[in-house]
Amino acid sequence: MHIIRPINNNDYDALNNIAVESGIGFTSLPVNETLLRKKIARAEKAFSEQVTQPGNQSYLFVMEDTVTGTVVGTTGIEAAVGLDDAFYHYHLGKVVHASRELNIHNTVDILSVCNDYTGVTEICTLFLREQARGGVNGRFLSKVRFLFMMEHRERFSETIIAEMRGVSDEEGKSPFWAWLEEHFFSLDFPTADYLTGIGNKRFIAELMPKYPIYVNLLSKEAQAVIGQVHQKTRPALMLLEEEGFSCRGYVDIFDAGPTVEANLSHIRTAQMSRKLPIVIDDQGAAQGGQTCYIINTSVADFRAVATDLAVSEDRGVAVISRLAAKALNINEGDMVRFAPVSFRD
Repeated sequence: MHIIRPINNNDYDALNNIAVESGIGFTSLPVNETLLRKKIARAEKAFSEQVTQPGNQSYLFVMEDTVTGTVVGTTGIEAAVGLDDAFYHYHLGKVVHASRELNIHNTVDILSVCNDYTGVTEICTLFLREQARGGVNGRFLSKVRFLFMMEHRERFSETIIAEMRGVSDEEGKSPFWAWLEEHFFSLDFPTADYLTGIGNKRFIAELMPKYPIYVNLLSKEAQAVIGQVHQKTRPALMLLEEEGFSCRGYVDIFDAGPTVEANLSHIRTAQMSRKLPIVIDDQGAAQGGQTCYIINTSVADFRAVATDLAVSEDRGVAVISRLAAKALNINEGDMVRFAPVSFRD
């Protein structure tokens, strides 16, 4: 069985391995011991705090194989972005150049630097190690965040965003960044990506074009990747689109990958979730149930599993197995929040 739980200091080696495996373009996990340990410490603080509104909390979870004790994945939530450091995006808009006298009307796409997403909640840092890929593990890592946010809504914004990795090659070269590098930054993409990952964002404000960029002035290669995702990111984007996320014209300032957004109340897994007290019954869970993502209602002692659960509507309870109850660290009568793995439309 796999469980998802809060990260702790003992998980450093596993997190470092994940950072190495994730590669260039995975900005939220730089291969830097000081910063990774700081990330773990921030998460431990966030899970232990009493919170009444979203702030500078960073929740980082790990997926653990309970048989081997191995950490096989990670996933995270930033409660409110841009409160300490500026949170930059390009917004893709339009300008019209028209002359009625000459009967000329041209509409041109432009990219404008903005901080429009300041204060919203960001889901981030999702990575599943290769040996654990398969089954529902990838979806579990993604969807568990929606259940956690729905259960603890006071900790998060109503607007949820996800920055999707843009197009780059195996060496980490981004066609979009190549144009910016040539004309403004004189800094290669892996270096710029790494500096952002370690929190050094001042260079963005110092070197970024001060005025909107006309898209038709970019190289053809750069134009082609605006709003496109890296090949390895397509499954993650499809999963979020199934949940109700969509891109509203915002793209990353480095690789032009899309940022997608949704309201928490409208995210499908959150919307379909239910909260009930549990009854522990191995046979009842297996015979009358379906596979669900299940979380306990704790923050500091948060646990999540994906396993069989049956609902007794007459009794108003959720029926789970002893193994599931143990993994969730709960007793009969305790509350759980859950959502089905497969939606029945």
